[in-house]
Amino acid sequence: MLTTLIQKEIMHHILSVRFIALLLMCALLIPLTLSINYRRYSQNLTDYQESVKRTRTEAKENPPNAQDPNTEVFKFFLKPTPLSVFANGLEEALPTYLGMTRNGVRQGSAGISQASAAYALGNLDFLFIIGTVFSLLALLFTFDAVAGEREAGTLRINLSNPLPRDVFLWSKLIGGYIVFVIPFLVSFLLGLLLIVWQGFPLGELKVALPVFGLTLVSLLYIAVFFAIGVVISTYLDNAKTALIVAFTFWVFAVLIAPRGAFVVAKLVAPTRTQQAVYMEKNALRNNLTKDKEEKIGEKMALAFESGGSVQINLNDPETQKRLDKLRKPIEEQYRLEFQNQSGKIDRDYQREKDRQEQVGEMLSRIAPTSSLTYFAMNLTQTGTLKRDTYFQTGERYYKQLDDTYFSTISDDVLAQFMQIMNRTNDSDESETDKILPPPMLIEPALSDTLRRSAVDVFLLGFFALVFTVVAFLKFFRSDI
Repeated sequence: MLTTLIQKEIMHHILSVRFIALLLMCALLIPLTLSINYRRYSQNLTDYQESVKRTRTEAKENPPNAQDPNTEVFKFFLKPTPLSVFANGLEEALPTYLGMTRNGVRQGSAGISQASAAYALGNLDFLFIIGTVFSLLALLFTFDAVAGEREAGTLRINLSNPLPRDVFLWSKLIGGYIVFVIPFLVSFLLGLLLIVWQGFPLGELKVALPVFGLTLVSLLYIAVFFAIGVVISTYLDNAKTALIVAFTFWVFAVLIAPRGAFVVAKLVAPTRTQQAVYMEKNALRNNLTKDKEEKIGEKMALAFESGGSVQINLNDPETQKRLDKLRKPIEEQYRLEFQNQSGKIDRDYQREKDRQEQVGEMLSRIAPTSSLTYFAMNLTQTGTLKRDTYFQTGERYYKQLDDTYFSTISDDVLAQFMQIMNRTNDSDESETDKILPPPMLIEPALSDTLRRSAVDVFLLGFFALVFTVVAFLKFFRSDI
């Protein structure tokens, strides 16, 4: 009996206008979007490779003036990930590189800083199609599943026969879901074949597994909105009213709740700006440098005072040794003090940002669209997990440079003059050779990604289960 009803439901959907709309959406949007986004990734990868090559060449030909605390002595570039084909996520919002200066890590321009007006309209990628377009289509497939038959009078006729109510409702859910996901899976497969033909590395396990996981979660997300549509249909007697309620729910769950949660988070947990933090650290260095120069000047005046005047011969090796011996302990003291105070500034700012983001994510998860978005971005390495790894790697690289290179540079005028003289005499090793090369950005393991995103998968499953149970309970208790 269930199989017969499912077949009937499938035929009902196939012969409807909404199925044609679904076919057009699947056939046009998914393959075309994947193809366009793969070309965008290829261009971003080319730009990344050219930027790295150009930076290294310029550093060798024109070594940076590291005496200036704001000069970027090297750049740590963000390599685009091929999985961004499916979800742009935060990749375009992240800085294209992290500049290493004596004042700390300075973020380069983000991709969106050079974006056209089209960026304001949003990204068209696979995640957008599933989260926005297909969620609406799922509601359109189910808003009249029960309300339409009740309004037409066929529901009473069907249930007057020995037909269990659970079998009737299961046929509505399963039949509509099959009709919906088959065109989606076929078009998704065609899109994958198209980008593989263009060069997408789907054969690599680290790419294939996330794509498979993204497919399963997309199917679960569609099932959530199928269950929501059936709930609305069981509670209302009129199909037109059910359509209005379904559309209103979609606007709230997909468009308002995910974005509104972060607006509320900014009010609940405000933070400083990145530029304000950088200026605070710059002011800290200037103040410490002024105090340090005064202290070094006093020490030099006492050390070289002879007959009421200061006798200093910078060309004398003994004088240079005495200057170094006098200056280095003071410079080390102030360097450590700057590290401690600037580190405290960075930690306080990071705590502020983390708190605001945690509040926003927690509030936004009342909508299933947010759970899909967080899981998809982490799975495709374009989410907060990739962002945190990027900045943490940049901070580790800065600490290495600070220990091996920045610590050897003095802000004292006399010491700078001596260092310039030594560089002029030392032709065997260039300034660039003293700078450690940037580390490789280690991609998060799939197990770490799944562990971090487990709550989102759980929430999607929870939403699907709860809404399905609510639909059945309401339908069983309805007076037909």
